[in-house]
Amino acid sequence: MFFVYIIYSSSYDVFYKGFTDNPEKRLWEHNNDLSRYTKGKGPWAQVLLEEYETKKEARIRENQIKKWNRRSLLKLIDKNK
Repeated sequence: MFFVYIIYSSSYDVFYKGFTDNPEKRLWEHNNDLSRYTKGKGPWAQVLLEEYETKKEARIRENQIKKWNRRSLLKLIDKNK
């Protein structure tokens, strides 16, 4: 299984989108400054997690949502609560 995720930093009011095969570990890495882009911007909270059968499906979805504006992201997050 692969996952597309969105995390949010309330400290910086910023979203980060990514994909992984281990969402718990990946969130821990973001919160412990082991990711270049998210380093020093935490704490991070997971606000969306989508599951996919293949890595290819997850990558396609990740690339899709990375192009979205903030309003579209907020709609997606709200829809999946």
